[in-house]
Amino acid sequence: MARSARYTPANRTRRAALLLAPVVGVLAVTAAPAAAQPEGDDVIVLPGASSAEGIAEGRGDTFYAGDLFRGDVFRGDLGRRTAELFIDAPDGRMAIGMFADLEHDLLFVAGGGAFPGAPGTSPGRAYVYDLCTGAAVATYELGDPGGSFVNDVTVTPDGAWFTDSRQPRLYLVPVHDREPGTARTLELTGGAAERPADINLNGIAATPDGGTLVVAHSANGAVYTVDPETGSSTRIAGVDVPSVDGIQVEGNDLWAVQNQLNQVVRVRLSADLTSGAVEETIHDEDFQVPTTLIVSDGDLAVVNAKFDTGIPPTADRFEVVLVDR
Repeated sequence: MARSARYTPANRTRRAALLLAPVVGVLAVTAAPAAAQPEGDDVIVLPGASSAEGIAEGRGDTFYAGDLFRGDVFRGDLGRRTAELFIDAPDGRMAIGMFADLEHDLLFVAGGGAFPGAPGTSPGRAYVYDLCTGAAVATYELGDPGGSFVNDVTVTPDGAWFTDSRQPRLYLVPVHDREPGTARTLELTGGAAERPADINLNGIAATPDGGTLVVAHSANGAVYTVDPETGSSTRIAGVDVPSVDGIQVEGNDLWAVQNQLNQVVRVRLSADLTSGAVEETIHDEDFQVPTTLIVSDGDLAVVNAKFDTGIPPTADRFEVVLVDR
């Protein structure tokens, strides 16, 4: 999942995310006590979270992070090192990749669908919330009832683009006058359309004008550019990223989380996005199967999914790890 984050007309695109499943529901806004961290601590705990996966950037130091298996959304402050429950989702909902659209005050959340490797069927799911109040705005069923998994999302001037990890397609939810519209499907061709495993397409980012999308392909360990008009995809040469999950594009830099390798890499892209090279590999002692990230003022905020403890994970706490750059 470039990363879960924000879109503003004169700004860069941001975003983040990865895997997993079912959903439905309505939404209530609540506020739990903020979990403050000791001064200088570089870990922000998500109080009461049962899991974690996606992250999005809000205004100023604000960020949003999701409870993967409960669908809840936390709102935090990077400067104060605090987080609190913002959206208490109904049972059966999930929160994977997410993106805060600051122009329209909407939070787009990828909601999974057919759980990879598990019995049962379900269409892909996506949710839209009011970024100010947390109220539910829209719910979408996307893709095939028998096997779609909506994993991540980014926002461009055209609307919100979602990835499907089990089908070779993207979904666009347009936004007009702050209202999300009817979803459209973009069938992909080329390398990004390959389906060698349960989790294929994953993270997604875009150029500021929305003219080119960039998608991560977990099974291929690669990133691709996608033409949002035709669905044609081209592998970005020289970028080998096994276990790639959430991604973010900032200028000529592509940030990619490699979950099973417990690392984040910075890739320098060519001006035409046809090639790139890994210029930096970042490890941190607090990483524990990280999945998504945002880049804020040059520093990284990385979500720990802790899938090494199981799926669902069994860790006693979930957090966002801050890494100085």
